[in-house]
Parts: sequence; C-alpha cells; structure tokens
Amino acid sequence: MAVPLLETYAESWRASRRASVLRGMRLVADAPVPTVRTAAVTRAIVRSNPRLAPPEALILATHAVALADVHHLNFGFFCATLLQESGFSPDALSSAGAVGIAQFTLDTAAAYGVDPFDWRDAMAGAAELLGSYVHQYEGIYADPYAAALAAYDAGPGAVATYHGIPPYAETREYIADVYLRWARMAMDVGGQPHDAPANPGRGLGGL
Repeated sequence: MAVPLLETYAESWRASRRASVLRGMRLVADAPVPTVRTAAVTRAIVRSNPRLAPPEALILATHAVALADVHHLNFGFFCATLLQESGFSPDALSSAGAVGIAQFTLDTAAAYGVDPFDWRDAMAGAAELLGSYVHQYEGIYADPYAAALAAYDAGPGAVATYHGIPPYAETREYIADVYLRWARMAMDVGGQPHDAPANPGRGLGGL
C-alpha cells in the first residue's frame, strides 16, 4: 500500500477504531529488516515513545521523511534529531521551556516565524533550520551534520566562536545520541549503517 494512502487511513483511525485496514498496523512497528524508510522511522518512534500509538507514529514519520527530502537532508539524521529532542511528542515540554515536537523555545520560534505548538509547522521549521545549517557548513567542516546539530543545540554563535563543535559536554552528548539513533535507523533500512557516519558520536573534535 502506498505510504500517502496508508497515512490517510491512519489519520482517520480515531473515527473508526474497528476499521479493518488498521488491523495490521502493529506490523509497521515490527516490520522485518530491511524495511522502507517510513516504517523504520515509525518503528523507532514506537519503541522510543510508547505513549504514541503506531497510527500516530506513522503520520509523524511520513511527514518527517517527506520534509527531509524537501530540504535535502538525510532522513535518518532529521528523524533521529526529532527523536532526541522530543521522542516525536507534539506536546513535549522541557524544564528549560522548550516546547513541541522540535523543542523550540518561544523566542527562537518567534524569530523564525514558527508555531511551536503546531507539530506540522514546528517540524517544517526544524527541517528548514537544520537544512540551512547543514548546507551552510558544507565545505567548511568535515562533518556538516555534526556542526548543524551543535548549532541546533547550542546556537550557531557557539559553532562560530569555537570553529566547530563547542566544548560543552551536553552538546557533545546530544550529538552522540543523535548519531546513535541515526545509525540504528540506517540499519533498519539497509541492514547496515551505510548512510550514517562511521563511528557515530565519536571524533567530535575533528571538525
């Protein structure tokens, strides 16, 4: 079944819980390896965030993969970032005041014209922002994805100041965790981490 059609069925699941098309939805999360990108992301969401039902996870995964393609981002990188930020929870709230699926602060969201409480808008804003960082850092740093994550977590000013990943333990741990999630999704799709950086999370000082 085509993913857009499956997403349409999933979006209507609350209105018809007995719909036969959803009987096998659990299989999306438990699909064999290798699998398609959307199924791999759905699997990762359900396993990381049991509060989200598979149909909800599928909707979120479908949008995330599509946005990654639009902004020329590796789907695993983008989806792993959202997993690390919020576990794909549209209503996530951090102790630091970051909100929503992409964990924008209210000030940052306002600066970029993003509604952090609308998961579609927040996800699109995150994809655009991360994409701009990656493309800005290509040719400047050996790993533009790591630099983009540093900018997303600590701010582009910190990346500029330290000419790469800043020496903040929290930021370096954040990048390592995202890379680990990224590698797992890559393995789900291809059976090996062929589209994720080798030794994810290591060598972060080598930008």
